[in-house]
Amino acid sequence: MKRRDLLAFGLAALAMGAAPWPALAQSQPEPQSQPIDVEGILNDPRVPTGGNPKGDVTIVAFLDYNCPYCKKSAPDLARIVKEDGKIRVVYKDWPILTEASVYGAQMALAAKYQGKYDAVHHALMAIPGRRIPQEQMLEAIKGAGVDMARLDADLQAHGPEIVAVLKANLAQADSLGLRGTPTYLVGPLKASTLDYASFKRIVAEARRRQAEEQ
Repeated sequence: MKRRDLLAFGLAALAMGAAPWPALAQSQPEPQSQPIDVEGILNDPRVPTGGNPKGDVTIVAFLDYNCPYCKKSAPDLARIVKEDGKIRVVYKDWPILTEASVYGAQMALAAKYQGKYDAVHHALMAIPGRRIPQEQMLEAIKGAGVDMARLDADLQAHGPEIVAVLKANLAQADSLGLRGTPTYLVGPLKASTLDYASFKRIVAEARRRQAEEQ
């Protein structure tokens, strides 16, 4: 699948009063093929999560392991989640760039069954460059402390469920009108590549808006 145009929403939108992400998705010029499954986006039990499971702000991260912008944001996302302590993260593997992206997503999701999704996720995000081949991804996964025999077994045993997760992520991205990776849904807001300061500001803005809605 060819790379889609990168999403243009950033913190500049906050100064203008960004709309909630369902409204932003509905405002896309392309017609939506299906309704937005908010519950599936936020609470799909098959999808890996991180941070504080009881956090007051949820960041949903649509990512591709061959996306240099995802890799640029990854350390800052990890930092804000750790330092804030009240952020829940939902990882949406959305491999749209290359066949190797699909391979990486499948391997990461298979690692979830042995409690190693985070290890594989961060190992793949740490590989520099773009269009990383499968062989290089595999070496990074081996170095992440993964039981490779079990990974292969889980990949075979849970293959249909992994494919279903990736299809669901794709459908959710399409329903939102997303155009590229990374895309972050931060509480009620939507943004693209963010650095630490930007994550901090948008989390504060999300909290403010959520408080207003209560």
